[in-house]
Amino acid sequence: MDTRKLAYFVKIVDSGSITKAAAALHVAQPALSQQVSALETELKQRLLIRSKQGVEPTAAGHTLYRHAQTILRLVEQARIDVAASGAAPSGRVSIAIAPYSMASSLTPRIISEVGRRYPDIVLHVTEIYGGVLSEAIKNGRLDMALIYEPGPIRGVQFTTLIVEDLYLIVNGRRELPVAADAESITLAGVATLGLFLPEQNHTLRQVVQAGIENKGMKLKLVGEVESVPSLTRLLRTDLGATILPKSAADALFHEEDFRVLRIVEPALQCKIALCTPDHEPLSEAGSAVLLVLKEMLQEMLRSKYPAIPGH
Repeated sequence: MDTRKLAYFVKIVDSGSITKAAAALHVAQPALSQQVSALETELKQRLLIRSKQGVEPTAAGHTLYRHAQTILRLVEQARIDVAASGAAPSGRVSIAIAPYSMASSLTPRIISEVGRRYPDIVLHVTEIYGGVLSEAIKNGRLDMALIYEPGPIRGVQFTTLIVEDLYLIVNGRRELPVAADAESITLAGVATLGLFLPEQNHTLRQVVQAGIENKGMKLKLVGEVESVPSLTRLLRTDLGATILPKSAADALFHEEDFRVLRIVEPALQCKIALCTPDHEPLSEAGSAVLLVLKEMLQEMLRSKYPAIPGH
């Protein structure tokens, strides 16, 4: 099996037609059909279903298509890495950083430090959520991410950085079922409040909703908000409350306008983790950025949690 056959097969599936693929590849249609037949003979599987509308991959074809994409991407990356061997790391590296996390405050420093060490690397930084994130990393659209750890997901690996307690953030003028100088609030007390949370596929939302429902209570969701500036304005106008890890609460809601209370009975927790692909190595530029990222995270954790062994 050679990469040319794989590239031809991927193009046929993407085009949905052998005729269209042949035109795009500047290859005679009979020759292209022969390449597919050779693959089917080699793999002892039918790979395409032909009809008047075009072609569709069989179950075996879908499996080959997925692996072929990964193989072709690795071959191209190998060419790039070999050509750039010995030179300073360069290229584009994409990072996703979960909103509402301590990691989001690192963005300016990450860009500054990478720019200082590796001026030929271009960083692409985005905010993205759980399910979308895992797919983006698996198919190579993202190199790495700092997110709330959702649990095992096939195709990606998580390195837990820290486990944080969750806190209620509410307008300072709001009357609560706790003393004015209280530093905590029960989960039952939280359940009486209308909350602004991310959408359902966000790990933070899942932790909060499961915690409340496991106690036989119902989540009072006022709205789904995934913009930090919008969330700040909504809380400032006292239209509802929200729940965040302590580090994010301190970074985003440090003004006197807000009260930040630890949730107890029971406490709710979430994990902040570094997410990377587990099926293929990072590029040289990606590895360089990952090293910078880990250094900055370790420094941040040491400053915030000096008593934690290993940080």
